[in-house]
Amino acid sequence: MVKLNKIYTRSGDEGITSLGDGTRAQKNSIRLMAIGEIDETNTAIGLAHVEANKGNPDMATILSYVQNDLFDLGADISRPGNDPGDGKLRITEIQVKRLEQEIDKVNEALSALTSFVLPGGDELAARLHLARATARRAERAMVTLTISEPVNQQALVYINRLSDLLFVLARAANNDGETDVLWQPGLTRGRNNL
Repeated sequence: MVKLNKIYTRSGDEGITSLGDGTRAQKNSIRLMAIGEIDETNTAIGLAHVEANKGNPDMATILSYVQNDLFDLGADISRPGNDPGDGKLRITEIQVKRLEQEIDKVNEALSALTSFVLPGGDELAARLHLARATARRAERAMVTLTISEPVNQQALVYINRLSDLLFVLARAANNDGETDVLWQPGLTRGRNNL
């Protein structure tokens, strides 16, 4: 368990911080940018979780597990390397499989898609779509990190599956897709006013 006695340490005042393995890195490094995007994704999911707690306990439970996983993901990315057997906290295939099982389970109940879905509808769905877009940004940051440094492959798969899970959860929040807001291609073309 982590114990924090003091919130500020002054060790990052010069724009440098410690990674999980004790090495120091610039706060604007690719690795720290990826960790920040993961944290932002977790925060967006926290907003969705607040709304899910108002009437969707099953979804709230899923989101709680995901939020914990995202701390694992941040810990994984904070430790350079990609060896899942190195004894460090790494995202595992089991965590990815759990996401895939949840995606399949939720998706079974959804109405068939007939168009792309616009982010919106129900309050919970809108928050989940925001979290989904944020997860995609975290994924792009992690992929950028892989260009220069090794990253645990399961971490990359996890963040990719997470955005898929958030998409189907958003559809579930919109009455299993019945009240999704659908894209209407070219809707405003040729219109001078709305």
